[in-house]
Amino acid sequence: MPATVPVRVRLAPSPTGTLHIGTARTAVFNWLFARHLGGAFLLRIEDTDRERSKPEFTDNILDGLRWLGLTWDEEPVVQSERIEAHRQAIGQLLASGHAYRCYASDAELAAMRERQQAEGRAPRYDNLHRDLSAEQQQAYIAEGREAVIRFRIDDGATITWNDLVRGEMRWAGSDLGGDMVIARRAPADAIGDPLYNLVVVVDDAAMAISHVIRGEDHIANTGKQLLLYAALGLTPPVFAHTPLILNQEGRKLSKRDGVTSVGDFRTMGYTAEALVNYMTLLGWSPPEGIGERFSLEQAAAVFSFERVNRAGARFDWDKLNWLNAQVLHGLAAGELRQRLLPLWQARGWGETAGADVAWQEDLCALLGPSLSLLADGVDQAAPFFAAPEPDGAALALRADAGSRGALTALLERLPQGPLDTETAQGLLAEAATAAGVKKGVVMKGLRAALLGSLKGPDLLTTWLLLHRLGSDRERIAAAL
Repeated sequence: MPATVPVRVRLAPSPTGTLHIGTARTAVFNWLFARHLGGAFLLRIEDTDRERSKPEFTDNILDGLRWLGLTWDEEPVVQSERIEAHRQAIGQLLASGHAYRCYASDAELAAMRERQQAEGRAPRYDNLHRDLSAEQQQAYIAEGREAVIRFRIDDGATITWNDLVRGEMRWAGSDLGGDMVIARRAPADAIGDPLYNLVVVVDDAAMAISHVIRGEDHIANTGKQLLLYAALGLTPPVFAHTPLILNQEGRKLSKRDGVTSVGDFRTMGYTAEALVNYMTLLGWSPPEGIGERFSLEQAAAVFSFERVNRAGARFDWDKLNWLNAQVLHGLAAGELRQRLLPLWQARGWGETAGADVAWQEDLCALLGPSLSLLADGVDQAAPFFAAPEPDGAALALRADAGSRGALTALLERLPQGPLDTETAQGLLAEAATAAGVKKGVVMKGLRAALLGSLKGPDLLTTWLLLHRLGSDRERIAAAL
């Protein structure tokens, strides 16, 4: 393709399900390539599967891409609105002799496949109706048969292209399964619903797509589509076939592996920044100096297919969790609050008395360094909004005479007004002296009273936050 051709890439999801992690990774590579070269990133909604395509899936895909920060540059193309252009292309292929009507019934095709299987051959169409005479066609029509439309594939052809990831590719026409169906069954005077390989070629040409970047499971389709480009007199794009995302066993990641939808990752508490960062690393090796933690913009500045691997990329939960923790640890308290507030409000915590914006930001500053997922910010915040049930260790400590004496002394000295760190430290020392115990006993008892556990974040900060709500006195009293 001439260097002067503007870079235009596209993501073409099918709205038959939610946004899959594999589709999202394809979107990331397309977006990075376009942004690196100052090109355009486009969307096409491939909704020609009428039975399975649903508007809610389209909404889910668009919302997921927006959340990830993968903005597109033109209004999305809706494939089903272009069906007449697809039919015109099929008419052109029929007129030029590159396509023909095939009247083979489903029963005849099934019998053909059974014979091939019995003979140990790979299933493929035998091209039986490729050269029907006019009389034979009329006889089938008289029987009431409808016809699919097939595209002629020369078994002796060799299809080649230079793949940006895999280098020179060669595909034999004999390996493409025989003449390809490009339109579903319809009466002999009509053209049925156009099918995937045909519509993709027509739409990519109409959108002036310069590079088609997609998963390696499309390699066989590329061989078929290049034949269609040639038959239609169209200039093909440059192709890049990216490695698949694999599970830990080395198989293609699927729904059987659990979480595969971008929406599921979002619900679990992963951030968009971490997820796009990780998806970029699934198959791409960053150059020296950029490290493994980077933004989309930083990756786009150095992205190239020379660093995209051919081998499949295994999904590593530990790496994703580490990246997500790095993102969360780097957020300012105000930004972390903005992300956690909807989750808190869903639990009814947003309007807790005294928990104003400043208090919530201080809580985020306390919890932030320990978070791996946003969901952790719900679990760890819970004891601050409602007194938790004490665990076994906390109950045992509450029953200890020394601890009870220290808490009693502390409660007697607890001020009604504001409390700062220096004053709090002094109160702990006074309570320990009054009860005749070490300061550590007071601190353990206080933690058990406030949080219902001997584990948790910094005790003094926790105490001061609960004191600002007025709930420290209530919890200490309840523990006694």
